Amino acid sequence: MLPASADSRAVHSRYHRAEPQPKQRPLPYPALELPLEIPNSQYVPLAWSDVIGWRDDDHLAAYKAFRTSCQPIVAQNGPAPDSKALGTSLRDPCRIARALEPSDGAKAKAFFEENFLPLRISRLGEGEGFVTGYYEPVIEGSRTQNEVYPVPVYRRPSNLFVKGQTQASVGLPNKGAVYRKIGRRKLVPYYDRAEIEDGKIEGRGLEIAFLKNQTDLLFAQIQGSARIELPDGSTVRINYDAHNGYPYTPVGRVLIDRGIIPREQMSMQKIREWMEQNPDGAGELRRQNRSYVFFREVNLSDKDEPVGAQGVPLTAGRSIAVDKALHVYGTPFFIEGDLPIESERAKTPFRRLMIAQDTGSAIVGPARADLYFGAGAEAGRVAGRLKNNARFVMLIPKSLDPAARGRKLPVPDERPSAKIARLFPQIAPKDPPKETPMPASPAVAAAATQAASAQASIPLPVARPKEAPVRDDKRRRPSRDR
Repeated sequence: MLPASADSRAVHSRYHRAEPQPKQRPLPYPALELPLEIPNSQYVPLAWSDVIGWRDDDHLAAYKAFRTSCQPIVAQNGPAPDSKALGTSLRDPCRIARALEPSDGAKAKAFFEENFLPLRISRLGEGEGFVTGYYEPVIEGSRTQNEVYPVPVYRRPSNLFVKGQTQASVGLPNKGAVYRKIGRRKLVPYYDRAEIEDGKIEGRGLEIAFLKNQTDLLFAQIQGSARIELPDGSTVRINYDAHNGYPYTPVGRVLIDRGIIPREQMSMQKIREWMEQNPDGAGELRRQNRSYVFFREVNLSDKDEPVGAQGVPLTAGRSIAVDKALHVYGTPFFIEGDLPIESERAKTPFRRLMIAQDTGSAIVGPARADLYFGAGAEAGRVAGRLKNNARFVMLIPKSLDPAARGRKLPVPDERPSAKIARLFPQIAPKDPPKETPMPASPAVAAAATQAASAQASIPLPVARPKEAPVRDDKRRRPSRDR
Protein backbone atom coordinates (compact mmCIF):
# COMPACT_ATOMS: atom_id res chain seq x y z
CA MET A 1 0.00 0.00 0.00
CA LEU A 2 1.37 3.38 -0.95
CA PRO A 3 1.85 6.05 1.64
CA ALA A 4 -0.89 8.68 1.84
CA SER A 5 1.23 11.29 0.09
CA ALA A 6 2.20 8.90 -2.71
CA ASP A 7 -1.40 7.72 -3.11
CA SER A 8 -2.66 11.28 -3.45
CA ARG A 9 0.05 12.01 -6.04
CA ALA A 10 -1.00 8.95 -8.04
CA VAL A 11 -4.66 10.00 -8.01
CA HIS A 12 -3.66 13.49 -8.98
CA SER A 13 -1.51 12.11 -11.83
CA ARG A 14 -4.31 9.86 -13.15
CA TYR A 15 -6.75 12.79 -13.02
CA HIS A 16 -4.42 15.02 -15.04
CA ARG A 17 -3.94 12.35 -17.70
CA ALA A 18 -7.69 11.99 -18.05
CA GLU A 19 -8.71 15.67 -18.04
CA PRO A 20 -5.94 18.15 -18.73
CA GLN A 21 -6.57 21.67 -17.47
CA PRO A 22 -7.27 24.27 -20.16
CA LYS A 23 -4.40 26.54 -21.04
CA GLN A 24 -4.77 29.89 -19.35
CA ARG A 25 -4.06 33.10 -21.23
CA PRO A 26 -1.71 35.63 -19.69
CA LEU A 27 -3.35 38.60 -18.04
CA PRO A 28 -3.90 41.32 -18.93
CA TYR A 29 -4.96 40.38 -22.47
CA PRO A 30 -3.01 42.10 -25.23
CA ALA A 31 -4.58 45.27 -26.67
CA LEU A 32 -6.20 44.38 -30.00
CA GLU A 33 -8.03 46.45 -32.60
CA LEU A 34 -11.75 45.82 -32.38
CA PRO A 35 -13.80 45.17 -35.50
CA LEU A 36 -15.65 48.06 -37.12
CA GLU A 37 -18.28 49.38 -34.73
CA ILE A 38 -21.04 51.79 -35.83
CA PRO A 39 -23.60 52.57 -33.10
CA ASN A 40 -27.08 51.04 -33.47
CA SER A 41 -26.20 49.27 -36.71
CA GLN A 42 -25.68 45.79 -38.11
CA TYR A 43 -23.55 44.84 -41.09
CA VAL A 44 -22.63 41.80 -43.14
CA PRO A 45 -19.46 41.49 -45.28
CA LEU A 46 -20.24 40.76 -48.94
CA ALA A 47 -18.44 39.64 -52.06
CA TRP A 48 -18.53 42.09 -54.97
CA SER A 49 -20.60 39.58 -56.90
CA ASP A 50 -23.27 39.81 -54.18
CA VAL A 51 -23.77 43.56 -54.70
CA ILE A 52 -26.81 43.79 -57.00
CA GLY A 53 -26.12 46.08 -59.95
CA TRP A 54 -22.47 46.71 -59.08
CA ARG A 55 -20.95 45.69 -62.41
CA ASP A 56 -23.46 47.78 -64.44
CA ASP A 57 -22.87 51.13 -62.72
CA ASP A 58 -20.93 54.08 -64.16
CA HIS A 59 -17.90 53.69 -61.91
CA LEU A 60 -15.97 56.47 -63.62
CA ALA A 61 -18.64 59.03 -62.59
CA ALA A 62 -18.52 57.74 -59.03
CA TYR A 63 -14.71 57.84 -59.07
CA LYS A 64 -14.72 61.52 -60.07
CA ALA A 65 -17.06 62.38 -57.20
CA PHE A 66 -14.93 60.38 -54.77
CA ARG A 67 -11.76 62.10 -55.98
CA THR A 68 -13.40 65.47 -55.29
CA SER A 69 -13.88 64.41 -51.66
CA CYS A 70 -10.26 63.33 -51.40
CA GLN A 71 -8.80 66.82 -51.51
CA PRO A 72 -9.83 67.81 -47.94
CA ILE A 73 -9.27 64.24 -46.69
CA VAL A 74 -5.63 64.12 -47.83
CA ALA A 75 -5.05 67.65 -46.52
CA GLN A 76 -5.94 66.58 -42.95
CA ASN A 77 -3.04 65.97 -40.58
CA GLY A 78 -3.08 64.06 -37.33
CA PRO A 79 -5.98 62.11 -35.84
CA ALA A 80 -9.60 62.64 -36.81
CA PRO A 81 -11.27 65.56 -35.00
CA ASP A 82 -14.04 63.23 -33.75
CA SER A 83 -14.30 59.53 -33.10
CA LYS A 84 -16.08 57.64 -35.89
CA ALA A 85 -15.82 54.09 -37.16
CA LEU A 86 -13.81 54.93 -40.30
CA GLY A 87 -11.61 57.49 -38.57
CA THR A 88 -8.82 58.56 -40.93
CA SER A 89 -8.81 55.29 -42.91
CA LEU A 90 -9.92 57.01 -46.15
CA ARG A 91 -6.57 58.77 -46.46
CA ASP A 92 -4.81 55.79 -48.04
CA PRO A 93 -7.41 55.17 -50.80
CA CYS A 94 -7.53 58.92 -51.41
CA ARG A 95 -3.77 59.15 -51.90
CA ILE A 96 -3.99 56.33 -54.44
CA ALA A 97 -6.97 57.96 -56.18
CA ARG A 98 -5.23 61.31 -56.53
CA ALA A 99 -2.30 59.62 -58.25
CA LEU A 100 -4.54 57.84 -60.78
CA GLU A 101 -6.25 59.10 -63.89
CA PRO A 102 -8.53 56.24 -65.01
CA SER A 103 -9.76 56.70 -68.55
CA ASP A 104 -12.70 54.29 -68.44
CA GLY A 105 -15.19 52.70 -66.10
CA ALA A 106 -13.37 49.37 -65.93
CA LYS A 107 -10.28 50.95 -64.38
CA ALA A 108 -12.41 52.98 -61.97
CA LYS A 109 -14.27 49.83 -60.96
CA ALA A 110 -10.95 48.06 -60.37
CA PHE A 111 -9.84 50.93 -58.12
CA PHE A 112 -12.81 50.51 -55.82
CA GLU A 113 -12.51 46.71 -55.74
CA GLU A 114 -8.78 46.82 -54.97
CA ASN A 115 -9.05 49.38 -52.16
CA PHE A 116 -12.42 48.78 -50.50
CA LEU A 117 -14.56 46.02 -49.03
CA PRO A 118 -18.38 45.99 -49.33
CA LEU A 119 -20.55 45.71 -46.20
CA ARG A 120 -24.33 45.59 -46.25
CA ILE A 121 -25.39 47.95 -43.47
CA SER A 122 -28.70 48.79 -41.83
CA ARG A 123 -30.15 49.95 -38.56
CA LEU A 124 -30.09 47.30 -35.85
CA GLY A 125 -33.01 44.93 -36.35
CA GLU A 126 -33.92 46.28 -39.81
CA GLY A 127 -33.10 44.89 -43.24
CA GLU A 128 -33.25 48.08 -45.32
CA GLY A 129 -32.41 51.73 -45.11
CA PHE A 130 -34.38 54.79 -46.16
CA VAL A 131 -33.75 57.45 -48.82
CA THR A 132 -35.19 60.84 -49.63
CA GLY A 133 -34.10 63.41 -52.21
CA TYR A 134 -33.02 67.04 -52.27
CA TYR A 135 -32.14 69.62 -54.88
CA GLU A 136 -31.16 73.27 -55.36
CA PRO A 137 -34.20 75.50 -55.97
CA VAL A 138 -34.09 78.20 -58.65
CA ILE A 139 -36.11 81.15 -57.34
CA GLU A 140 -37.01 84.57 -58.67
CA GLY A 141 -35.82 87.43 -56.49
CA SER A 142 -34.43 90.94 -56.22
CA ARG A 143 -31.67 92.80 -54.47
CA THR A 144 -34.17 95.46 -53.36
CA GLN A 145 -37.43 95.07 -51.47
CA ASN A 146 -40.66 96.05 -53.22
CA GLU A 147 -44.27 94.95 -53.57
CA VAL A 148 -43.32 92.04 -55.85
CA TYR A 149 -40.41 90.84 -53.71
CA PRO A 150 -41.24 91.57 -50.04
CA VAL A 151 -39.69 88.56 -48.25
CA PRO A 152 -36.08 88.98 -47.01
CA VAL A 153 -33.39 86.30 -47.17
CA TYR A 154 -31.28 86.86 -44.04
CA ARG A 155 -27.61 86.25 -43.43
CA ARG A 156 -26.43 85.12 -40.00
CA PRO A 157 -27.05 87.83 -37.35
CA SER A 158 -24.13 89.08 -35.28
CA ASN A 159 -25.96 88.38 -32.01
CA LEU A 160 -26.36 84.66 -32.79
CA PHE A 161 -24.06 82.48 -30.68
CA VAL A 162 -23.23 78.78 -30.65
CA LYS A 163 -21.09 77.46 -27.81
CA GLY A 164 -17.66 76.40 -29.02
CA GLN A 165 -17.96 78.46 -32.22
CA THR A 166 -16.91 81.97 -33.13
CA GLN A 167 -18.48 84.54 -35.42
CA ALA A 168 -15.72 83.80 -37.93
CA SER A 169 -16.81 80.15 -38.24
CA VAL A 170 -18.28 79.25 -41.63
CA GLY A 171 -21.27 76.93 -41.65
CA LEU A 172 -22.32 76.50 -38.02
CA PRO A 173 -23.73 73.12 -36.88
CA ASN A 174 -27.30 72.40 -37.99
CA LYS A 175 -28.22 70.90 -34.61
CA GLY A 176 -27.93 72.02 -31.02
CA ALA A 177 -28.66 75.06 -28.92
CA VAL A 178 -28.31 78.58 -30.35
CA TYR A 179 -28.41 81.75 -28.29
CA ARG A 180 -28.65 85.52 -28.58
CA LYS A 181 -26.91 87.85 -26.21
CA ILE A 182 -28.70 90.37 -24.02
CA GLY A 183 -26.33 92.91 -22.54
CA ARG A 184 -22.83 91.66 -21.86
CA ARG A 185 -23.39 88.22 -20.38
CA LYS A 186 -26.98 87.01 -20.51
CA LEU A 187 -27.75 84.38 -23.17
CA VAL A 188 -31.30 83.38 -24.12
CA PRO A 189 -32.67 81.11 -26.90
CA TYR A 190 -32.70 82.75 -30.30
CA TYR A 191 -35.90 83.95 -31.98
CA ASP A 192 -38.08 81.27 -33.56
CA ARG A 193 -39.59 81.37 -37.05
CA ALA A 194 -42.74 83.25 -36.02
CA GLU A 195 -40.75 85.99 -34.28
CA ILE A 196 -38.38 86.39 -37.23
CA GLU A 197 -41.23 86.49 -39.76
CA ASP A 198 -42.88 89.13 -37.58
CA GLY A 199 -39.84 91.38 -37.97
CA LYS A 200 -37.61 90.81 -34.92
CA ILE A 201 -34.38 91.21 -36.93
CA GLU A 202 -35.51 93.43 -39.81
CA GLY A 203 -33.77 96.71 -40.53
CA ARG A 204 -30.34 95.53 -39.37
CA GLY A 205 -28.75 95.22 -42.81
CA LEU A 206 -28.90 91.42 -42.82
CA GLU A 207 -30.81 91.11 -46.11
CA ILE A 208 -29.03 89.27 -48.93
CA ALA A 209 -31.97 89.42 -51.34
CA PHE A 210 -35.78 89.45 -51.40
CA LEU A 211 -38.20 86.78 -52.65
CA LYS A 212 -41.84 86.74 -53.76
CA ASN A 213 -43.24 84.75 -50.84
CA GLN A 214 -42.42 82.86 -47.66
CA THR A 215 -43.04 79.51 -49.37
CA ASP A 216 -40.07 80.08 -51.69
CA LEU A 217 -37.91 80.91 -48.68
CA LEU A 218 -39.12 77.86 -46.74
CA PHE A 219 -38.16 75.50 -49.58
CA ALA A 220 -34.74 77.15 -49.90
CA GLN A 221 -34.22 76.63 -46.16
CA ILE A 222 -35.29 72.99 -46.34
CA GLN A 223 -32.86 72.32 -49.21
CA GLY A 224 -30.01 74.33 -47.69
CA SER A 225 -29.10 76.27 -50.84
CA ALA A 226 -30.72 78.13 -53.74
CA ARG A 227 -30.12 80.11 -56.91
CA ILE A 228 -31.87 83.47 -56.93
CA GLU A 229 -32.48 84.80 -60.43
CA LEU A 230 -32.50 88.61 -60.44
CA PRO A 231 -34.51 90.82 -62.86
CA ASP A 232 -31.32 91.79 -64.75
CA GLY A 233 -30.58 88.14 -65.58
CA SER A 234 -27.79 87.66 -63.05
CA THR A 235 -27.88 85.01 -60.31
CA VAL A 236 -27.21 85.14 -56.58
CA ARG A 237 -26.06 81.84 -55.04
CA ILE A 238 -26.82 81.27 -51.35
CA ASN A 239 -25.77 78.43 -49.06
CA TYR A 240 -26.59 77.32 -45.51
CA ASP A 241 -24.68 79.20 -42.81
CA ALA A 242 -26.55 78.81 -39.50
CA HIS A 243 -29.89 78.00 -37.87
CA ASN A 244 -31.77 79.41 -34.90
CA GLY A 245 -31.50 76.36 -32.60
CA TYR A 246 -34.99 74.89 -32.87
CA PRO A 247 -35.48 71.31 -34.14
CA TYR A 248 -36.77 70.92 -37.67
CA THR A 249 -40.46 69.95 -37.91
CA PRO A 250 -41.47 68.63 -41.36
CA VAL A 251 -44.53 70.55 -42.55
CA GLY A 252 -45.51 67.53 -44.64
CA ARG A 253 -45.87 65.47 -41.47
CA VAL A 254 -48.18 68.13 -40.02
CA LEU A 255 -50.40 67.93 -43.11
CA ILE A 256 -50.49 64.13 -42.85
CA ASP A 257 -51.31 64.18 -39.12
CA ARG A 258 -54.16 66.63 -39.76
CA GLY A 259 -55.56 64.42 -42.50
CA ILE A 260 -55.14 67.11 -45.16
CA ILE A 261 -52.88 65.12 -47.52
CA PRO A 262 -52.72 61.28 -47.41
CA ARG A 263 -49.33 59.86 -46.58
CA GLU A 264 -49.05 57.95 -49.87
CA GLN A 265 -49.66 61.19 -51.86
CA MET A 266 -47.27 63.39 -49.90
CA SER A 267 -44.54 65.21 -51.84
CA MET A 268 -42.90 68.63 -51.88
CA GLN A 269 -45.05 69.54 -54.88
CA LYS A 270 -48.22 68.69 -52.92
CA ILE A 271 -47.03 70.88 -50.04
CA ARG A 272 -46.39 73.81 -52.36
CA GLU A 273 -49.75 73.42 -54.09
CA TRP A 274 -51.60 73.37 -50.76
CA MET A 275 -49.75 76.45 -49.51
CA GLU A 276 -50.52 78.39 -52.70
CA GLN A 277 -54.21 77.48 -52.44
CA ASN A 278 -54.39 78.27 -48.71
CA PRO A 279 -52.29 81.39 -48.04
CA ASP A 280 -53.74 81.96 -44.55
CA GLY A 281 -53.24 78.35 -43.53
CA ALA A 282 -49.76 78.39 -45.05
CA GLY A 283 -48.57 80.95 -42.51
CA GLU A 284 -49.84 78.90 -39.58
CA LEU A 285 -48.36 75.73 -41.11
CA ARG A 286 -44.91 77.29 -41.55
CA ARG A 287 -44.84 78.38 -37.94
CA GLN A 288 -45.30 74.80 -36.80
CA ASN A 289 -41.66 74.50 -37.91
CA ARG A 290 -39.94 76.85 -35.49
CA SER A 291 -36.55 76.18 -37.11
CA TYR A 292 -35.16 78.99 -39.27
CA VAL A 293 -32.09 78.90 -41.55
CA PHE A 294 -29.69 81.77 -42.27
CA PHE A 295 -27.65 81.88 -45.47
CA ARG A 296 -24.37 83.21 -46.78
CA GLU A 297 -23.75 84.39 -50.30
CA VAL A 298 -21.27 82.23 -52.20
CA ASN A 299 -19.23 83.09 -55.27
CA LEU A 300 -20.36 80.41 -57.73
CA SER A 301 -21.24 80.60 -61.39
CA ASP A 302 -24.41 79.19 -62.90
CA LYS A 303 -22.47 76.12 -64.00
CA ASP A 304 -21.18 75.29 -60.53
CA GLU A 305 -22.97 72.96 -58.16
CA PRO A 306 -23.59 74.02 -54.55
CA VAL A 307 -21.03 73.20 -51.86
CA GLY A 308 -21.96 70.50 -49.36
CA ALA A 309 -21.09 70.21 -45.69
CA GLN A 310 -17.74 68.59 -46.55
CA GLY A 311 -16.74 71.81 -48.26
CA VAL A 312 -16.62 70.41 -51.81
CA PRO A 313 -19.04 70.92 -54.73
CA LEU A 314 -21.82 68.36 -54.92
CA THR A 315 -22.31 66.09 -57.94
CA ALA A 316 -25.87 65.63 -59.19
CA GLY A 317 -26.80 61.96 -59.04
CA ARG A 318 -23.66 60.99 -57.08
CA SER A 319 -23.66 63.03 -53.85
CA ILE A 320 -25.62 62.11 -50.75
CA ALA A 321 -26.23 63.65 -47.35
CA VAL A 322 -25.64 61.28 -44.41
CA ASP A 323 -25.69 61.32 -40.62
CA LYS A 324 -22.44 63.10 -39.82
CA ALA A 325 -22.54 61.79 -36.23
CA LEU A 326 -21.89 58.27 -37.61
CA HIS A 327 -20.22 58.59 -40.99
CA VAL A 328 -17.10 60.20 -42.43
CA TYR A 329 -17.43 62.51 -45.42
CA GLY A 330 -16.06 60.87 -48.55
CA THR A 331 -17.36 57.38 -47.69
CA PRO A 332 -18.75 55.54 -50.75
CA PHE A 333 -22.21 53.94 -50.42
CA PHE A 334 -23.76 51.71 -53.06
CA ILE A 335 -27.53 52.27 -52.87
CA GLU A 336 -29.91 49.80 -54.47
CA GLY A 337 -33.69 50.04 -54.71
CA ASP A 338 -36.71 50.74 -56.90
CA LEU A 339 -37.49 54.47 -56.71
CA PRO A 340 -40.20 56.77 -58.18
CA ILE A 341 -37.79 58.68 -60.39
CA GLU A 342 -39.60 58.65 -63.73
CA SER A 343 -43.03 59.28 -62.18
CA GLU A 344 -44.82 59.18 -58.84
CA ARG A 345 -45.80 55.52 -59.25
CA ALA A 346 -42.74 54.35 -61.17
CA LYS A 347 -40.35 51.79 -59.74
CA THR A 348 -37.20 52.83 -61.53
CA PRO A 349 -34.24 50.53 -60.75
CA PHE A 350 -31.63 52.57 -58.89
CA ARG A 351 -28.25 50.85 -58.44
CA ARG A 352 -25.61 53.51 -58.00
CA LEU A 353 -22.40 54.24 -56.11
CA MET A 354 -22.84 57.49 -54.17
CA ILE A 355 -20.38 59.56 -52.13
CA ALA A 356 -21.17 61.06 -48.70
CA GLN A 357 -20.50 64.79 -49.08
CA ASP A 358 -23.29 66.52 -47.17
CA THR A 359 -25.54 66.26 -44.13
CA GLY A 360 -28.91 67.41 -42.84
CA SER A 361 -30.67 67.69 -39.50
CA ALA A 362 -33.33 65.16 -40.57
CA ILE A 363 -30.76 62.59 -41.77
CA VAL A 364 -30.34 60.25 -38.79
CA GLY A 365 -29.17 56.63 -38.73
CA PRO A 366 -26.54 54.33 -40.27
CA ALA A 367 -28.56 53.57 -43.45
CA ARG A 368 -30.23 56.91 -44.10
CA ALA A 369 -29.40 59.18 -47.04
CA ASP A 370 -30.66 62.22 -48.91
CA LEU A 371 -29.87 61.88 -52.64
CA TYR A 372 -28.85 65.07 -54.46
CA PHE A 373 -30.48 65.44 -57.90
CA GLY A 374 -29.18 68.83 -59.06
CA ALA A 375 -30.85 72.22 -59.59
CA GLY A 376 -34.14 73.34 -61.08
CA ALA A 377 -37.80 72.39 -61.24
CA GLU A 378 -37.37 68.90 -62.70
CA ALA A 379 -34.76 67.96 -60.09
CA GLY A 380 -37.17 69.27 -57.47
CA ARG A 381 -40.02 67.12 -58.75
CA VAL A 382 -37.86 63.98 -58.63
CA ALA A 383 -36.41 64.78 -55.22
CA GLY A 384 -39.83 65.62 -53.83
CA ARG A 385 -41.21 62.17 -54.66
CA LEU A 386 -38.56 60.18 -52.82
CA LYS A 387 -39.40 58.61 -49.45
CA ASN A 388 -38.52 54.99 -50.06
CA ASN A 389 -36.77 52.02 -48.57
CA ALA A 390 -33.48 51.01 -50.18
CA ARG A 391 -30.55 48.71 -49.45
CA PHE A 392 -27.20 50.21 -48.43
CA VAL A 393 -23.76 48.76 -49.08
CA MET A 394 -21.02 50.71 -47.36
CA LEU A 395 -17.51 50.58 -48.89
CA ILE A 396 -14.82 50.56 -46.23
CA PRO A 397 -11.04 50.66 -46.75
CA LYS A 398 -9.37 47.24 -46.64
CA SER A 399 -7.36 48.32 -43.61
CA LEU A 400 -10.58 48.07 -41.57
CA ASP A 401 -11.50 44.54 -42.70
CA PRO A 402 -13.85 43.45 -39.85
CA ALA A 403 -13.47 39.74 -40.64
CA ALA A 404 -9.67 39.89 -40.40
CA ARG A 405 -9.85 41.82 -37.14
CA GLY A 406 -12.45 39.45 -35.74
CA ARG A 407 -10.15 36.45 -36.24
CA LYS A 408 -7.58 38.06 -33.93
CA LEU A 409 -9.95 38.64 -31.04
CA PRO A 410 -9.52 36.26 -28.08
CA VAL A 411 -12.31 33.80 -27.42
CA PRO A 412 -13.52 33.08 -23.85
CA ASP A 413 -11.80 30.32 -21.88
CA GLU A 414 -13.42 26.91 -22.10
CA ARG A 415 -15.91 26.22 -19.36
CA PRO A 416 -14.34 23.84 -16.80
CA SER A 417 -15.82 20.36 -16.40
CA ALA A 418 -17.85 19.35 -13.38
CA LYS A 419 -14.87 17.46 -11.91
CA ILE A 420 -12.62 20.49 -12.10
CA ALA A 421 -15.35 22.67 -10.66
CA ARG A 422 -15.59 20.32 -7.64
CA LEU A 423 -11.83 20.32 -7.14
CA PHE A 424 -11.63 24.12 -7.37
CA PRO A 425 -14.82 25.40 -5.73
CA GLN A 426 -15.53 29.09 -6.03
CA ILE A 427 -15.37 30.55 -2.53
CA ALA A 428 -16.98 33.89 -1.89
CA PRO A 429 -14.38 36.47 -0.91
CA LYS A 430 -14.20 37.31 2.78
CA ASP A 431 -14.81 40.79 4.03
CA PRO A 432 -11.72 42.89 3.48
CA PRO A 433 -9.66 43.39 6.64
CA LYS A 434 -10.22 46.60 8.43
CA GLU A 435 -7.54 49.13 7.90
CA THR A 436 -5.22 49.62 10.85
CA PRO A 437 -4.78 53.29 11.56
CA MET A 438 -1.29 54.63 11.18
CA PRO A 439 0.43 55.41 14.49
CA ALA A 440 0.41 59.09 15.28
CA SER A 441 3.54 61.04 16.01
CA PRO A 442 4.43 61.61 19.74
CA ALA A 443 3.34 65.25 19.56
CA VAL A 444 -0.04 64.39 18.03
CA ALA A 445 -0.54 61.52 20.53
CA ALA A 446 0.24 63.81 23.49
CA ALA A 447 -2.21 66.44 22.22
CA ALA A 448 -4.93 63.81 21.82
CA THR A 449 -4.33 62.48 25.36
CA GLN A 450 -4.50 66.00 26.83
CA ALA A 451 -7.77 66.72 24.98
CA ALA A 452 -9.29 63.43 26.20
CA SER A 453 -8.37 64.12 29.85
CA ALA A 454 -9.75 67.65 29.62
CA GLN A 455 -13.03 66.33 28.24
CA ALA A 456 -13.17 63.69 31.01
CA SER A 457 -12.90 66.42 33.74
CA ILE A 458 -16.08 68.15 32.58
CA PRO A 459 -19.03 67.04 34.76
CA LEU A 460 -21.87 65.29 32.95
CA PRO A 461 -25.50 66.42 33.46
CA VAL A 462 -27.75 64.45 35.80
CA ALA A 463 -29.58 61.64 34.03
CA ARG A 464 -33.16 62.46 33.03
CA PRO A 465 -35.75 60.43 35.00
CA LYS A 466 -37.58 57.74 33.08
CA GLU A 467 -41.00 59.05 34.19
CA ALA A 468 -41.96 62.63 34.86
CA PRO A 469 -43.11 63.37 38.44
CA VAL A 470 -46.86 63.75 38.92
CA ARG A 471 -47.91 67.21 40.10
CA ASP A 472 -50.20 66.92 43.09
CA ASP A 473 -52.44 69.94 42.70
CA LYS A 474 -56.05 70.67 41.91
CA ARG A 475 -55.25 72.22 38.53
CA ARG A 476 -54.43 68.87 36.92
CA ARG A 477 -56.04 68.63 33.49
CA PRO A 478 -58.23 65.67 32.59
CA SER A 479 -56.92 63.03 30.24
CA ARG A 480 -57.96 63.11 26.51
CA ASP A 481 -58.99 59.47 26.78
CA ARG A 482 -61.90 60.41 29.06
